[in-house]
Amino acid sequence: MSGHSKWSTIKHKKGAADAKRGKIFSKLAKELTISAKANGGDPGSNITLRTILSKCKAVNMPADNIDRAIKKGTGALQSAAIEEILFESYAPGGVGLIIQCLSDNRNRSVAEVRHLLQRHNATLAGTNQVMRNFARRGQILVDAEGVDEDKLIELALEAGADDVTNEGAQFEVLTPPAAYNEVSEKLTAANYKVSEDSGVNFVPTVWAPVTDKSQAASLMKLIEAVEELEDVQNVYMNGDIADEAIEE
Repeated sequence: MSGHSKWSTIKHKKGAADAKRGKIFSKLAKELTISAKANGGDPGSNITLRTILSKCKAVNMPADNIDRAIKKGTGALQSAAIEEILFESYAPGGVGLIIQCLSDNRNRSVAEVRHLLQRHNATLAGTNQVMRNFARRGQILVDAEGVDEDKLIELALEAGADDVTNEGAQFEVLTPPAAYNEVSEKLTAANYKVSEDSGVNFVPTVWAPVTDKSQAASLMKLIEAVEELEDVQNVYMNGDIADEAIEE
């Protein structure tokens, strides 16, 4: 199971999905702005923007918020420039983390991430020390309830996916980054429930086993705390947490 899929499943089991609507809207607004800046504000010609708009609809994001975010990206509204910042970190026990920020203030992001990692006994890693254990891939998480696995696999592979894995509560569909939008759209059009955690994510290629319950709890607390930071968009990990540690 990939790190991002694993963490999504853990949050589902814990009932700890982010209930703070403002935080969700802020994350989506940044994605809209960056996508509109890169490829224009017309969802008809910007497939990535269209995918983000589907996420906005799923969480009932207000139309005014969406419109402002897109206009900031196209330059119709003035705003501070937003950049992607990636932090690599080792959590206690050797689990690798990639922390993705979208920020209009690099110094603030660096200070906040560094301080929080120190508080949780995690350390910043050098460039590519953690990244080399991940690959950037399209990752589509599909609600498994009522799904015919064979039909899902057939449709996903025909659309351009590389692999489909049954993860229990979810199916994980992996694609090349360039194929993500097309596969996601075809699954959505076929009425599969695609999770808002889907996207072009960092997927682990090397795993760090986590069997100790105390270590698992510390790791989950660390990730939850990092996700609460204003500029943090996503957190990816390569911790392979034992099921009994999750349940505890």
